[in-house]
Amino acid sequence: MDFFETLSHRNAEFAETGFNAALKMLPSQRTMIIGCVDPRVDPMDVLKLAPGEAAIIRNVGGRVNPALLETMAILGTVSRAAGEAVGDGWKLIVLQHTDCGINGCYHHAPRLLSKYMGVADDKLDDLAITDPYKAVALDVASLKANPNLPGGFTVTGLVYDVETGHVETVVPPAPLRPEQDQRQARPG
Repeated sequence: MDFFETLSHRNAEFAETGFNAALKMLPSQRTMIIGCVDPRVDPMDVLKLAPGEAAIIRNVGGRVNPALLETMAILGTVSRAAGEAVGDGWKLIVLQHTDCGINGCYHHAPRLLSKYMGVADDKLDDLAITDPYKAVALDVASLKANPNLPGGFTVTGLVYDVETGHVETVVPPAPLRPEQDQRQARPG
């Protein structure tokens, strides 16, 4: 049996034993997680999430880049259409990890990585690509500085250690923006 057949069989089992038609489009825990595509770092496994608890956006490195911000804007529109705006009372988690493959791109294809991150080639070093602890802090700061994101998020930055399985909080949970700034950003 090839892997496609295996997946088909697994899906049939899921449909019989694990499927839940009552799940909603919006996550039950009002949580959005930004993570890496690395299969060792699946937030569903690492954080022991139940189906439907969080919306997970995965990209190379779990980094904040222009494509991620576009995805978040689209999700904001989708959530409003589903009856609840993403923002106030929601949690935003940036989850990066040790031994990330983005390091190989940094060393072997820096121009490609600069384009992906939306920065000039000479600014790539400012993004701490090879240090997930600094990178997650920079990405949380980038989200906090983005005036287009709803200020009501509580945001945190985590790093998962692929050798121990433990997650370390690098940026403790805090409002995306101070409450004063949130009031000013809200429409009349």
